[in-house]
This record gives sequence, C-alpha cells and structure tokens, in this order.
Amino acid sequence: MSAFNILFVLVLAAYFAGATLHLLGVVAGRPGLRRLGNGLTVAGFAFHSADLAVLFASEGGAALLSGEFYFSLLAWSFLLIYFFLWWRLRLEMLGLLAAPLAVFLFLSSQAVTATRMPLPKALGGLFFGLHIGALFLAISLLAMACGAGAAYLYLERKIKTKEKLSGFSKALPALSTCDTVNRWAVAAGFPLYTVGLLSGFIWAKLTWNRIFSYDPKEITAIGVWLLFAFLFHQRLFLGWQGRKTARLAIWIFGLTLVSLLVINFFMPTHHSFARYIDGASNLPVWPQP
Repeated sequence: MSAFNILFVLVLAAYFAGATLHLLGVVAGRPGLRRLGNGLTVAGFAFHSADLAVLFASEGGAALLSGEFYFSLLAWSFLLIYFFLWWRLRLEMLGLLAAPLAVFLFLSSQAVTATRMPLPKALGGLFFGLHIGALFLAISLLAMACGAGAAYLYLERKIKTKEKLSGFSKALPALSTCDTVNRWAVAAGFPLYTVGLLSGFIWAKLTWNRIFSYDPKEITAIGVWLLFAFLFHQRLFLGWQGRKTARLAIWIFGLTLVSLLVINFFMPTHHSFARYIDGASNLPVWPQP
C-alpha cells in the first residue's frame, strides 16, 4: 500500500472516529469522550495536512488542476477555522458540524478522482489560488456561523419554553458565545468572500477577456455575496444580533452548499467538474464582444 493510500485511510478513520466519539460524548454527557473525539480530529487534521503535502509533492503544479485537491483542501479549511474558534472561544460544539463536513468533503474528493474529473488547465495559477483560497476560508467561516446559528436558535427556543436543559442542551455554549461566532465569521468572512469573487472575475477577464458570462455558478455567487453584504451591513453597522443574524447565516451557507455541490456537478456551467470527464481540459470559448 502506497503512502498516499495509507494517509487516506488514516485521515478517514481519524475523522470518522473523532466525529462519532464527539457526538456520543455530547449526547451521553461524557466530557472524556468529547476530548478523545477532539484529539482524534486533531490527529486526522495532521494526517490530512500530510496527505495534501504528499499529493502536491507527487504531482507538483498538476495538483492545482485536480478536483480532488480542491475538495480535500475545502475539507481541510473547515477544520482549520474550527480549530481557530476552538482555541479562541473554547467552542467544542462546532466540532459536531466541522468533523462530519470534513468527512463528507474528503470522501467527495475521492469520488471526483474515481470518475476522473480534472479541472481544466486554465484554472491553474497563483491568481486562481487567491480566488480559491479566499473563497474557501470565507465558506468555512460561514459553516461555523451556520453551526453557531443553529445552536443559538435551538438553545433560545429551549430557554423561552423554559424546558430543562439536559444532555445535548447542557453541552451548548451560552447564547452570547454563539452570537460572537456569528460576528467574527461575518466580520472576517465577507471581506474574504469579496476578495475571492473579485479575483475570480479579474482572472476571467485576463483568461477569457470576459468578466461575466451569466453562468449559473456566477449568478449564485453574486446572490450569496448580496446576502452576505446585507448581513455584514446589518450586523456591523446597524447592530443586528441574535435570531435574525443566526437565521440569515444558515440560509447563506445553505445557498453556498447548493452552489458548491449541486451546480458544480448537476447543472450546465463552465465551473462544472462533469464537463471535464476523461481529461478534457478546454473551457468554452465565448465570442468576443
């Protein structure tokens, strides 16, 4: 078995075991299981980092043309943001979202490889790396805001109905902590999403001499940006907090997942992996204006 295959098994096993033990620890009220689950998730993240390094070292710049690399990198980004929030806020609860999402996306990266759907060569390069890097960090921040928003709404309903907090409910952080995650995610995520979107349009102009093509992926990305901009404005300048911002963060992340998973695979778009089966690498050439 190659080093790459060994790392794949280690990453998957550590992530899956970490997510399972974390969930069992929360439901059963066993802090020891939660800590063990977090430890395994950290180990999985270390293996995952090594896996990305091996992939890049073995393929060089060609890794940047692989759908496998980008899906794996997105899974890695989710956990990077989760660990940062865990370090700053001691918010273990977000691991219930981050670890399962990392497992799903990491497995998705292997599905892309199995069906041989490489990204076209035109999507490589440092400028596209800026586009992808900024967007992935923004999406990861949105995921954490979504998880914190769901926890906020759940806990708020429990408090309003005066239900006794037990089991899973007792493991949730205070409402103010959930709201803090939302504020941080919005404050950092919107500028990153803006950079990612603008760099993508500039890169498209340099590559195809066309900024906007009315592609479903581009239209959805602009819709996400508008909603994100509204949340950013209401949150930071008008003082929105609590239930409204929690709900909006959940909707924005949901739309982002539709863009990432549904449009990329099942709709006609020049961002789609399905257009490049069996190594085809040419993007559509639009008529010049």
